[in-house]
Amino acid sequence: MRLAVYNVENLFDRAKAMNLETWEDGRPVLEKFAALNALLGEVSYTPADRRKMADLIVELGMEKSDTGPFVILRRNRGGLLKRPSTGGVEITASGRADWVGSLELRDEPINEHAMRNTARVIRDLKADVLGVVEAESRPVLKAFSDEVLASIGGTPFRHVMLIDGNDERGIDVGLMSGPQFPIGRMRSHVDDRLSDGSDRIIFSRDCPEFEVTTASGNRLLVMVNHFKSKGFGGKAESDRRRKAQATRVAEIVKERIAEGWDYVAVIGDLNDTPDSDPLSPLLKHGGMTDAFTHPAFDDGGYKGTYGLCNPGNKIDYLLLSPNLIDKVEKGGVIRTGMWPGSRPKRWDTYEELKRPQDAASDHAALWVDLDI
Repeated sequence: MRLAVYNVENLFDRAKAMNLETWEDGRPVLEKFAALNALLGEVSYTPADRRKMADLIVELGMEKSDTGPFVILRRNRGGLLKRPSTGGVEITASGRADWVGSLELRDEPINEHAMRNTARVIRDLKADVLGVVEAESRPVLKAFSDEVLASIGGTPFRHVMLIDGNDERGIDVGLMSGPQFPIGRMRSHVDDRLSDGSDRIIFSRDCPEFEVTTASGNRLLVMVNHFKSKGFGGKAESDRRRKAQATRVAEIVKERIAEGWDYVAVIGDLNDTPDSDPLSPLLKHGGMTDAFTHPAFDDGGYKGTYGLCNPGNKIDYLLLSPNLIDKVEKGGVIRTGMWPGSRPKRWDTYEELKRPQDAASDHAALWVDLDI
């Protein structure tokens, strides 16, 4: 069977702030969105909180209206703010209970060429079981498989599952599989919390466990992950979050192996390199082996999986339990949907990939063939 993983960076719609030309262009918007959302969620608002919220609302382009260029403030009931005729914003609520509503990122459609190139990558993967990172929802994932994948000559997946996670931007993780690889029992860890007294949620999205029965009758447990990004927020806090996530995944793997699971795979975008401290609980001490290091794995001449695929951009993984790594027959990387750079081009791409905006994703797709 072929197991694969791919960060598709959304399929149909994506937050406008994440769809700008570069990540750095959208980063300030996402940081301000996160800061304002956190303040709005406070039980009570101090005078300093109210001043900061007002400033952020203005900075996000909502001084005159609840609809900004990248963010929408939905106010259903109660009073949150007023907009004086002299300009600016004044927060009138004293806490979260005073109003009902939400802060949301505005979406826009994905470039059609990028969408179809994403489908081409998935078609060429020929995966029996595919972990998908950054998908909007199960209905979207199912529609993409049934409609877009089929339209470019791919075979739609029979089984499609995605459990809604913690990320407000619509970037969840899911699993798709063929007719001979049904998805059985599932378990979510969306509510797992730190044990340091803070009671904070561990996973930025989720660490769903999917039980898959293979065509030969074996059981495979697949955990799809998308760890905390380095993209915004302080480095120390981002590193701490990823290390907590890696630690918890390693604990779950250990529990499942003790329960009798021989074949366990942790797959996804872990947003850090193999030698990093945040991933060490899982990569160095968790008993899992990166398929990239297997002698039969062909990395295509590049050690990375993101951007221009330099070694410092190795952030996507197929991590296999001891009994599962022994079943590897071969593996590889598909980069034909990635922008290859210009001088010189690093790899061949689809003919339809003419501009960076047409890239299927900034991530490579990884696959491994397993004799199970």
